[in-house]
Amino acid sequence: MVTDQTRQAIRAFTDEREWDQFHSAANLAKSISIEAGELLECFQWTDDADPEQVAEELADVLTYCVLLADRLGVDLDAIVLGKLRASAAKYPVDKARGKSAKYDAL
Repeated sequence: MVTDQTRQAIRAFTDEREWDQFHSAANLAKSISIEAGELLECFQWTDDADPEQVAEELADVLTYCVLLADRLGVDLDAIVLGKLRASAAKYPVDKARGKSAKYDAL
């Protein structure tokens, strides 16, 4: 996932600017949604979005996710791996391979 070096760089960036005071869990969750909307906007009229713009917006989404996880004391690697285990149980390979159906329709 995100390396400790990246987490530390994000923390240093926000600490230097004293932005932590604005980073409530609710504000960070809102920011994730806003930035995800900006990421989606890259694809609004075409599937061939500018890769540099997509990367910038994706970086914003990830940065806010890291900040929210930090605020909540959540280990990103642990929650992603846990979610993958749960999804693997819902979507067994033999039933889900090559299909986009929801787990209850497999």
